[in-house]
Amino acid sequence: MDERAALALLSGRVAGAGDDCAVFDESLLTTDMLHETTDFPDGTTRYTAGWRAVAASLSDVAAMGGAASAAVAIYAAPAFDEDELTAFVEGASDVCESVAAEYVGGDLDTHEEFTAATTVLGRAENPVLRSGASPGEAICVTGTLGRSAAALRLFERGDDARANELFRFSPRVAAGRAIGQQATAMMDSSDGLARSLHQLADASECGMRVSETLPIDESVTEVADDPDEAHELGVFFGEDFELVFTVPEDDLETVQENSPVAVTRIGTVVEDSVALDGDRLPDRGFTHG
Repeated sequence: MDERAALALLSGRVAGAGDDCAVFDESLLTTDMLHETTDFPDGTTRYTAGWRAVAASLSDVAAMGGAASAAVAIYAAPAFDEDELTAFVEGASDVCESVAAEYVGGDLDTHEEFTAATTVLGRAENPVLRSGASPGEAICVTGTLGRSAAALRLFERGDDARANELFRFSPRVAAGRAIGQQATAMMDSSDGLARSLHQLADASECGMRVSETLPIDESVTEVADDPDEAHELGVFFGEDFELVFTVPEDDLETVQENSPVAVTRIGTVVEDSVALDGDRLPDRGFTHG
């Protein structure tokens, strides 16, 4: 079975499964695993790998409207290289510092391929789940879509410097804290915009109509051969870790004013089905395994 089938199998057996973080009392806990063959293209520096690995878990906390406290990581590789290991820890530490969290260590192990497993602890007085959207609310995203897809194209072309820059995304922790005051449902776009919309719709038992212009990152237009490919990379590729959320119409302006990053309204919550510009939006995106 693939990742989605495995998650569906476990959803009824693990209490609290189904959101970006586990919630207990006012604490948030999340963990992620990334592998060299599936998550770190050739040309990815260990600094970028450390940043991105920890940032993926920090993004989960952001998606719950929480503040991040501390992170740990498992670093596994066929052999330990001083420069690579040091660079990984520097990347992990720097991304934590960028969101006022602390990198506090982890574990080392040997493995047939470079692998990083990260865990982040956070807190939220009123965590935002995926299940609170209601018809009539606005659907929004932070930032821009497609940066990671553009990075992959640039890695393939050998432009490693620019690709690493795009790969080091900023976890939207501060934005999540601000947006979480009004958001009714939220998650990050690690699996792509299309799949995120389907996941929010399923959790909230509603539909999503997306009809506004999507905020596709300018780097996507630089690497795409045509508008159709740019659309594909921005909507379905994933791994951007932007926030996808719903908010009451009356609160939309407040959210846009208070968020430290751009918030774009892309559609409206409806009764059923998920559509883009009047056509059914396929439930397709990034899947591990």
